Amino acid sequence: MTGLILENVEKFYGSACAVTDVNLHLPQGKLVCFLGPSGCGKTTLLRMIAGLETITSGEIRLDGEDVSNTPAHERNFGMVFQSLALFPHMTVGENIAYPLKLRGVDKAAQKARVTELLAMIQLQQMVDRPVAKLSGGQRQRVAIARAIASHPKLLLLDEPLSALDAKLRESMQVEIRQLQKQLNITTILVTHDQREAMTMADIVVVLGEHRVQQVGTPIEIYRNPANAFVADFIGSGNIFPATALGGGRVQLPAGDSLDVPISDTIKAGAEIRMLVRPEDLQLSRSPAAEGNRLDGTVTFIRDIGATIETTVDCGGVSLTALSTPNQSLGLSIGHPVSVMIPAEACRVLSA
Repeated sequence: MTGLILENVEKFYGSACAVTDVNLHLPQGKLVCFLGPSGCGKTTLLRMIAGLETITSGEIRLDGEDVSNTPAHERNFGMVFQSLALFPHMTVGENIAYPLKLRGVDKAAQKARVTELLAMIQLQQMVDRPVAKLSGGQRQRVAIARAIASHPKLLLLDEPLSALDAKLRESMQVEIRQLQKQLNITTILVTHDQREAMTMADIVVVLGEHRVQQVGTPIEIYRNPANAFVADFIGSGNIFPATALGGGRVQLPAGDSLDVPISDTIKAGAEIRMLVRPEDLQLSRSPAAEGNRLDGTVTFIRDIGATIETTVDCGGVSLTALSTPNQSLGLSIGHPVSVMIPAEACRVLSA
C-alpha cells in the first residue's frame, strides 16, 4: 500500500510514555499536520518517522517497505528543524548543496540542482551570500531547499515557522503550501498553532495526552470534533453541560431547554456536554421568544477590529458570540440580550 503507514507505534522513555497506540495511514502527496499542545508527543512522533528516535514498539512503513529500523541517513527523508540548523560558515549555495555532496553527487550536478532550487525559492541572486546575512524568511526558504535537494520521499517540518513574526509566518505558510503542491511531496508539519494547521493541511492529526485524538480534514475536525479535547483545542468553542430530555431536546443547568440533533442512543436523563461555535450564535436585543433562544447578560466584549467577541451569561452558562462590526448591536457590559442558537449548529461531544 502506498503512503506512510504507522501501526501500533509507541515510544516510552523508561516508564514515561511519549506516544502510544498510534495508527495512521497518510496518503502520498498530502500535507499532513501533527497538531497538539506542548508535550503531547508530536515532535517525538516526527523524529521516529525520521529515524532520529527508535520506536519502542510498532511498525513504520513507507510505500510498503518497513523502515522502522532503517538508519536515518538511509531513509532519504528531508527534514527542517525548528532551529533550521543551517551552517553559518557556509554560503546559501553551499548549504543547499551539502546533502548532495554527502551523497557523492558530482559538482556539476550539485550546481545545477542548487540553481534549480534557488529559482524555486526565488533567491537566485543570493547563491554566494553567507546565511548569517539573510532575513528570517530567507533562511527558512534555504532550509527547505536544502531539505528537498536530494529529492526525498518525505519532507518533515518541525515547527519551522515558530520564530517568525506573525505577518511573515502567514506569508511562509502560503509559500510552503504552494511549494509542496508543486513538488507533490508527502509532507508532515508539526505545529501547536491550530490556525496554521487549518490553513495549510490536507489532513490534520490531532494529538493530545500522548495519543491520536482525531484524524480528518481541517473542516471535518472543526465541525465534527471527536471529543471535548479536540473541540476545545481546535478553534474557539462554547462547551457546556446539559441533560438529555429525549425527543431531541436537552436541558441546561438553569432549566432552559434547547432543540439539538441528539442520537437516540443517548437516553433521557443522561448527562452530556454540548459544543456550539461562536460564529454560529446570533445576538438580539429582544427577549427570547419561540425557538432556540436564551436570555442573558453581556459580561465581556472584545473588539479586535475585523471581529467582535461578546460573552453572555445565560443562567450560569457562559456563551461567546462572534460577529463583524457591521453586525454590531452597540452593546456594552451589563446589557440584557437574547442568544439565538441554531439547532443544527449544536454538537453532542460526550455522554
